[in-house]
Amino acid sequence: MRATTHVRPALFALLLAFAWLPAASAASTPASGVPVVERAYLTPGFWVARLHHPDRVLFEASEIARRNARMVRIDPSLHDLAALPSQLSRSQVLEWIDALAKRPKAILFDVDGQAIQSAVLDRIIDNRDLEAVPQTQPTRYGLVVHRAALRSFPTDLRVFSSIGDTDIDRFQESALFPGTPVVIAHRSRDRHWLFVVSPRYAAWVAEDAIAEGTWPQVLGYAAKVPYRIVTDATVRTVFTPEAAAVSQLQLDMGMRVPLASTGAEVVNGQNAYTSWTVELPTRGNDGTLGFVPALILRSAGTAAAPLPLTRANVVRQAFKFLGERYGWGHDYGTRDCSGFVSEVYRSMGVLLPRNTGDQARSPALDRLHFDGDGATAARIAALEHVQPGDLVYLPGHVMLVIGRINGAPYVIHDMHDGKVRDRDGTLRSLHLNAVAVTPLMPLRFDDGTRFADRITDIVRLRPTGTP
Repeated sequence: MRATTHVRPALFALLLAFAWLPAASAASTPASGVPVVERAYLTPGFWVARLHHPDRVLFEASEIARRNARMVRIDPSLHDLAALPSQLSRSQVLEWIDALAKRPKAILFDVDGQAIQSAVLDRIIDNRDLEAVPQTQPTRYGLVVHRAALRSFPTDLRVFSSIGDTDIDRFQESALFPGTPVVIAHRSRDRHWLFVVSPRYAAWVAEDAIAEGTWPQVLGYAAKVPYRIVTDATVRTVFTPEAAAVSQLQLDMGMRVPLASTGAEVVNGQNAYTSWTVELPTRGNDGTLGFVPALILRSAGTAAAPLPLTRANVVRQAFKFLGERYGWGHDYGTRDCSGFVSEVYRSMGVLLPRNTGDQARSPALDRLHFDGDGATAARIAALEHVQPGDLVYLPGHVMLVIGRINGAPYVIHDMHDGKVRDRDGTLRSLHLNAVAVTPLMPLRFDDGTRFADRITDIVRLRPTGTP
């Protein structure tokens, strides 16, 4: 559905836009440098108290499951591993690898600011060993055993677009989490990397992060019951020298971990009565899949099922990440903007594609779409109607709406940078580099363009027409 079919007259929308701007003037900018954000705004309770029907369930679990299944079925960015054939063709494997990344054309730099030489890129490209992909191969399966980076190419070399800007590694794609099922499609020439297809992404991952198992072992793991859902930003398993592979393992929000059925009083050298005993995958010396018990403290944030999808829960879950360092492609053990919103909603059982572009254009989501540079009035008018929990997309960025102050929309988002105007009109970088609360309207890309001017989509994870 085109957003322009729901737009108020353009003049009214533009007047509305200008009406919001004084609230974000430099005169009200605090010492933090973030305009019109008071200390009280940094607590979830402030925003929950302003919600209408904060605990009303937007979709029941059965409806969420139906919507998730539909997304897997019709969204081209997702991969239904259970539906893949028992044999993979060379053409399919090459298509996955070629779709991920091409040889970089722009100059890239290493952490020391030295330009990456062409010979280095040659070796990295060659390490994909594409000529070794067979005409057909049996489909192989594996489980992720620890949080692991997904890479554009089979290399851990960090590369950057400019000297000194070492936060955004251009070879970093995303991350995989313990227990994620994958299809193993190819191995690098140096035998240290695997090209894998996960439910939400296909990329290169370090071989030691994957344990190979059978179809029932791998795809059955996520269906095991009972289980715990991680509801904190991150949880770590209990330290244990007896089982180093599952000691202090990072588990991220929304992860589902089955409970172990050992019935043992002592687990990994420790009485288990103060913890949940869970079952985690491990990798044997020969690369094969096994399972071992591990402990998660009962005091850590977990639940027996996904949290109810309510506006209050969306806000509370989002604020659990407040201040966490921005991590492009899940770098630094954290996450980026699309990872942030997908993990917030994952804790309520809602599936979202991995990247902003795929989230924004998913055919399975209820969205308003805006085309071209001439739809500013339509974008501003649509912002008048956004509700807490709605997702607002720009090219390469997503923001989660949490409420309004004096009619102006506020968002929480995981943001590398953003700019505002000072009182004298000077454009100033906020240097947020974290999950942050900001008003939407003052944010700018440059002198001539606000964030609001470049909205591409608004996604609503709520019943149509919900006030």
